[in-house]
Amino acid sequence: MDASHDSLRANVVQLRSRPTADVLIIGAGINGIATFRDLALQGVDVALVERGDFVSGASSASSHMIHGGIRYLENGEFRLVKESVTERNRLLRTAPHYVRPLETTIPIFSTLSGILSAPFRLLVTHGRGKPRERGAALIKMGLTMYDTFSRDGGHVPRHRFLGKKKALAELPAMNTDIKYTATYYDASMHDPERLALDVMHDGEVAGGDRARTANYLSAAGMNGSSVTLRDETTGEEFDFTARVVLNTSGPWTDITNAALGEQTGFMGGTKGSHIVLDHPELLEATRGREIFFEHSDGRIVLIYPLKGRVLVGTTDINADPAKPVVCTDEEVDYFIDLIGNVFPAIAVDRTHIVYSFSGIRPLPHHDDTAPGFVSRDYRIVQSDTLGVPMLSLVGGKWTTFRALAEHLANDTMQLLGRQGKVSTASLAIGGGKGFPADADARLRWVAEHADGRDSARVEALLERYGTRATEVLEATPETDAELAELPGYTAAELAHLAATEQVVHLDDLLLRRTSVAFVGGLTEDRLRVAASAIAPALGWDATREAAEVERTVELLRRSHRIDATAGGSFIAA
Repeated sequence: MDASHDSLRANVVQLRSRPTADVLIIGAGINGIATFRDLALQGVDVALVERGDFVSGASSASSHMIHGGIRYLENGEFRLVKESVTERNRLLRTAPHYVRPLETTIPIFSTLSGILSAPFRLLVTHGRGKPRERGAALIKMGLTMYDTFSRDGGHVPRHRFLGKKKALAELPAMNTDIKYTATYYDASMHDPERLALDVMHDGEVAGGDRARTANYLSAAGMNGSSVTLRDETTGEEFDFTARVVLNTSGPWTDITNAALGEQTGFMGGTKGSHIVLDHPELLEATRGREIFFEHSDGRIVLIYPLKGRVLVGTTDINADPAKPVVCTDEEVDYFIDLIGNVFPAIAVDRTHIVYSFSGIRPLPHHDDTAPGFVSRDYRIVQSDTLGVPMLSLVGGKWTTFRALAEHLANDTMQLLGRQGKVSTASLAIGGGKGFPADADARLRWVAEHADGRDSARVEALLERYGTRATEVLEATPETDAELAELPGYTAAELAHLAATEQVVHLDDLLLRRTSVAFVGGLTEDRLRVAASAIAPALGWDATREAAEVERTVELLRRSHRIDATAGGSFIAA
């Protein structure tokens, strides 16, 4: 394999040539990235490193929702619900290219179930014991409270209840045993990885050469008060000095601390898996809504139309972050069973699965508390035992990333003896800046930027990148033909992403810079086409191209149960 390009990665060279900063952030999931942006906006000299690709850990395994956390009300986490709803409303304004209102319907099969057990679980057993189904009365109380929390901003309608007859008129494929449905609004996040990359890009632009980032660069240990960084593509190491170190490595927080020489027991993450189905009948049955409910075991699950597919999830199982996770046969059976519980007339089997993914939530250590009852809130823990102040982030979720980052950045600024001067509360994110507010504005934007191109192509880029589509338009020729094997994408577009977004491996492109893997159908031929498209931008020779295809085939097989050598089919037991 030709490693020359890896050894000369510009972003690593930037860090190595000036191995010091005010703040070093270890872990580039959404919370580390958002904190990086916040500090860069404050003028802090900040560096962000990630042992794998950006947004490749817990942040890449989400349910693609920005939600207020209605179920957290049962846990008594009112502060978290208030903050989550506030941040959801903000993201609808600041990131409209990726975050949009999502109509959500709860099928309800009983009237009074859970009305006594829910308070008992909250106040007495603290999440221990067997959960009970939530009936209409309990859900009605929860949604009424939720509406109260949602008052500011007015970006989503209030909830509504329907009886069986009206509910089935709206969703005729739903189980006829329902007694009611409750419908409310949260928000979808249809491209979480791209949203995170936008946040990081904003930080890089704001900070210039004082805001540096690098992926595939791990924290390997300490040398005195310096952190030893290792380039995972070459094995080369160098020491980096910072006045404050932030550990935002999510479920791997304890592992990162151990690598730096401090033993902690903060984390107790749980595994969440999802499957993606290519199933037109099920897609139609959802009528464009998320179906959000609880299964017979009390777990909250969802059936969610997304990108012409149906996302089904999720599980909540205690997991060891030191071990890789994958969607198991038991989880697949569970998902298929829950679909049948809501849409009994629709046949679903493993042949409909085009992708699957699993991740570990960065939850705090929780002993025997039921996984679904563990707090989704966060806390920040300071340590001074390594010769440099270190703040470890424990917990955190996608919805509240901005508020969390503001909190963590403020704590960091205090350690630096500085005060913040910029707020991100109303700051547009990436391609959300100037994003068309309605259909007419969208048509005007497309017309203004088409400049001889096919308007459908320009509109597709606007949908994919928000107003940052202009960067792709400027970097690609007007007569850029789509790749037959990768519909909707062109070779020049993929090359632009590879050259400007720190793509190191082929899977970085297919799993996180684009949605190609998510929608399914990845074959060896398509992998070769994608590798060929980006090879010139990354300096890959034929040997490296073949190695990257082989690596991606194995990754899809091992982590996502997709066999690219068999037409992108799901690997059954």
